[in-house]
Amino acid sequence: MRILVTGTTGYIAKRLVLNLLEKDHRIICCVRDLNRIPDEIESKKGIEFIKVDFLDTQDVVFPEDIDVAYYLIHSMAATGDDFADMEKQCAQNFKSLVEKTACQQVIYLGGIVNDESLSKHLKSRLAVENTLKSDVYALTTFRAGIIVGSGSASFEIIRDIVEKLPVMVAPKWLNTRTQPLAIRDVLQFLERAAGTDEVMNQSFDICGPEIFTYKQMLYQFGEVRGLKRYILTLPVLTPRLSSYWLYFVTSTSFNLAKALVDSMKVEVIAKPSHINEMLNVQPMPYKEAVRLAFQKIEQNSVISSWKDAISSGVFHDQLADHIQVPNHGCFKDVRSKRVEDETYTLHKIWSIGGVNGWYRFNGLWRIRGYLDKIFGGVGLRRGRRHDTKLEAGDPLDFWRVLLADKKQKRLLLFAEMKLPGEAWLEFKIVEDTLFQRAVFRPKGLWGRVYWYMVLPFHALVFQGMINSLVHK
Repeated sequence: MRILVTGTTGYIAKRLVLNLLEKDHRIICCVRDLNRIPDEIESKKGIEFIKVDFLDTQDVVFPEDIDVAYYLIHSMAATGDDFADMEKQCAQNFKSLVEKTACQQVIYLGGIVNDESLSKHLKSRLAVENTLKSDVYALTTFRAGIIVGSGSASFEIIRDIVEKLPVMVAPKWLNTRTQPLAIRDVLQFLERAAGTDEVMNQSFDICGPEIFTYKQMLYQFGEVRGLKRYILTLPVLTPRLSSYWLYFVTSTSFNLAKALVDSMKVEVIAKPSHINEMLNVQPMPYKEAVRLAFQKIEQNSVISSWKDAISSGVFHDQLADHIQVPNHGCFKDVRSKRVEDETYTLHKIWSIGGVNGWYRFNGLWRIRGYLDKIFGGVGLRRGRRHDTKLEAGDPLDFWRVLLADKKQKRLLLFAEMKLPGEAWLEFKIVEDTLFQRAVFRPKGLWGRVYWYMVLPFHALVFQGMINSLVHK
């Protein structure tokens, strides 16, 4: 079949595309930024890409010979009063484009909505589902709750909590019940629904075989990891305090923490159906899903992560718009060093950050990360998706990868930390010399004050870093 997929750089869609390609489908991927096409996908046969911003589709035309389309656009971290309107507009624009093609089925992944007091995000997902309904094509909707897999937001947040806190005083929403579902099972439902008549124009709740409270999920996660944990829940923590608790304990952004707390107050229990039998999917238990996730992590083969989503609020445009590092009106710290072993230096550059650290004065980097969290930034806890591989769009602690080209011997990062201005960090080898360049474009007086405040640390941090990159 010829299948169109939206949200290609997202957590679900990126994995789904790879699975569909293995089944010899021909795939059309919609991407907002052509510079963020994942390497794992771009190099595959049977795939093409269309640049689409679903908030502005005036000049976009879909190929007519589409059989099935997946609508997988959603951001838990989005903010603003117009969030729901934007999501609905994206869905309406997508629908208008698809209705002009030969597409017979649209498959949408939403959230379980069986409670009257829905969160803002679950209400928005339901509104999107209603918007996507059409007389031209059949709509198949899957509604899922907590998704468990390497790189998923829920998995990484639970991992942060369990592995960092032997004893925790937690909000009362940990007693809310839910039905976690493994990412592998989600992908099976999505794949097998394509072209299946029995699921046309229907919606199904999909879930794992067990019902747990969030507290029980934490305990069971600890059992898988061999960690004994003690949890006391308090009814006095307000939603805002709960959001701060989640934000400071885990690697999530504050916007995502607020959205999660809002959603976690509502029970997410699936309505019974025969979808498992229809598509021959037998969802795995929660503990097995956790074990499989850690196998991926240990093998350094995490395909996608919720952290890949650009949610800092810095990028309202595309990565390409930041690749040209400015020269005027900027402060710069430029250092160079003769390269002794180019292979070694490139490997060190491509391994920087995350568990590998920044090679010198990691304590100062951690302090900067803590300060960033205090002021509402992303901090250092995002780490990196892979220990030695980088591609455009990847998160790297509190940086975002703009360009990672080993042929050009160039790595360019853009700061997503809270700053009174914009910051770039570049590594580039020219002939036998490594050039390391930090560029800061200040915003107003505070931007200039900030630069001079951190200037004394540059001699330590940046000089130590370049020395470590060239000396074994």
